[in-house]
Amino acid sequence: MQIIDISWPITNDIVTYKNKQDVQIVATKNFAEHHAREHQISFGLHTGTHIDAPAHFLLNGATLDQFSLAKLIGPCVVFDLTHVQAAITQQDLVSLNFNDCQIALFKTSNSAWPATGDFDPNFIYLDASAAQYLATKNLLAVGIDGLGIERNQPGHPTHKALLGANILIIEGLRLAQVQAGSYQLVCLPLNIVGVDSCPARAILFKY
Repeated sequence: MQIIDISWPITNDIVTYKNKQDVQIVATKNFAEHHAREHQISFGLHTGTHIDAPAHFLLNGATLDQFSLAKLIGPCVVFDLTHVQAAITQQDLVSLNFNDCQIALFKTSNSAWPATGDFDPNFIYLDASAAQYLATKNLLAVGIDGLGIERNQPGHPTHKALLGANILIIEGLRLAQVQAGSYQLVCLPLNIVGVDSCPARAILFKY
């Protein structure tokens, strides 16, 4: 069995959305002084690999803890869209087979980003037409390798189309070493109650 970690490593110099730079990992005990090590961490819930719930952009949307983990564990398909130059549109998706796909992950040129450094505002995103198309495919979740799934779209129609269909959104995946094809996904958010998003550890399995 092949196990592939597709999670963004969290460090003090991690790439953050729009360069928020709000990650702080601080040692509160060191071995020389305390004979033990402890750390404290502070960051936004949309840091690194994370899952967006409907509460993120929908007035009465459910929070992440209200969903079964079954939506984030199971068969998935990685689609290679590294040829896309700006936005994934419906036209890019119509030739893809979603018949046996429960969770769709999109690999783009975003996967070439380093894990640390500055944010690239020109990331590849999923536009509204693609989101509306995916909303008809009975998917449980959609993931992408950018820290956001859309950009420069007034009103956030991509988020709203997917979340309105109760399709969870996984952002910040690391897919550079992943080949297109079918896998088993385990993507587990921290069990934080009442939030719109949460960091997660995402792993692909291939038998």
